[in-house]
Amino acid sequence: MGEQRQRYNEEFRRKTVKYLLEQTKSVEDISLELNIPAKTLHGWKAKYRELKNEPTSILERVRELEQLLKDKEQLIKEQKQELQETQQEKNDIAMENAILKKAVHIFSNPRK
Repeated sequence: MGEQRQRYNEEFRRKTVKYLLEQTKSVEDISLELNIPAKTLHGWKAKYRELKNEPTSILERVRELEQLLKDKEQLIKEQKQELQETQQEKNDIAMENAILKKAVHIFSNPRK
């Protein structure tokens, strides 16, 4: 007598495909882990994977990441510039305060 075929509902299949895509393991390893034939998993993957969330190629993903890195570097550069300007303004204000204190001290003492 042959084995009875296992039936899986659509929700289970979708969750399994999501699990497949999130793992670094091979389909064959996951097949052994879940006790589901690899051929079945490949079929589910082809049917249920959502390509809108995946890059079409590794090269495209690398380009996206490079652009993101350039954007972040530009943002850091701008923030450093703003920080330097703020520190310079702070130093200028401190110097102005010191000058004003000296002036107040000089003009507040009566002349003899």
